[in-house]
Amino acid sequence: MESKETIQGFYLRNGKMERPDPAVGSGVGHFNVFSRDSCSLVTPYSRRDYYKISLIIGKGKLHYADKWIYVDRPALLFSNPVVPYSWDAENEDQTGWFCLFTDQFLQNGTRLGNLLDSQLFKIGGTPVFFIDETQQKIVSDLFIKMINEIQTEYVHKYDMLRACLHLLIHETMKMQPAENFQPYQNASHRVASLFMELLERQFPIDSPEAFLKLKTPNDYARSLSIHVNSLNRSVKEMTGKTTSQQITSRIIQEANALLKHTDWNISEIAYGLGFEEPAYFTNFFKKQTGLAPNAVRTAVV
Repeated sequence: MESKETIQGFYLRNGKMERPDPAVGSGVGHFNVFSRDSCSLVTPYSRRDYYKISLIIGKGKLHYADKWIYVDRPALLFSNPVVPYSWDAENEDQTGWFCLFTDQFLQNGTRLGNLLDSQLFKIGGTPVFFIDETQQKIVSDLFIKMINEIQTEYVHKYDMLRACLHLLIHETMKMQPAENFQPYQNASHRVASLFMELLERQFPIDSPEAFLKLKTPNDYARSLSIHVNSLNRSVKEMTGKTTSQQITSRIIQEANALLKHTDWNISEIAYGLGFEEPAYFTNFFKKQTGLAPNAVRTAVV
């Protein structure tokens, strides 16, 4: 699982999708809108650094860390930079539309408030809305309007697109969210597997500047959008070790590799592994291994 997919990563993953006018991004944020006809059938489980609203017409499953929902009729999906998810289409008959945008784009010149505080995007909220034919017509018309507008040369087209986006959000806020999410039969196994995958994705550390981002159980729980107690329980149940022990073990493994196979000094290794001071790293390493970092380095033949 990627720790977070960027806007650039989205376009690299979907090479056939064109980027918007370069003017978008110079202080006004990012926005683009697409037909789902060109979407991949499987979206990898990850966080994104952008918001996304999708009108899904087609069957498939949406997966979150500890629950999933079967989409068997038209639905609106709201995703945000905090909550990771994946999509697994049931067949190739997938249509609809989606738009992706940054908070900066939506907030530009408005007073809508932070999106993460919205009931549509907040952590623990319900991001899926099954819609009837009337609602589908309203939503489809808004997406078609955005598809047509983004292709124009109108100087204020992004103001028009922002207005359409506001309308889409407000129309959805009048709807009832889906309630038929299902827990996984072995939720502990899934959560522990996602944690271990995310842990491995933090390594190797390629440079001191590319320092370790996730260092504590709380960091990983936030990244997976689950409570830290649930993460700790699942990891302990499936591995026999605590979350902290798993993180510590992997950091020590990486520290040994850096000490033995790089010419980084101790300070660079410390910063690369997320320690604020080299002394903190030295004390941590010695406590876990019984050896000072320099002793490991000088022992290498």
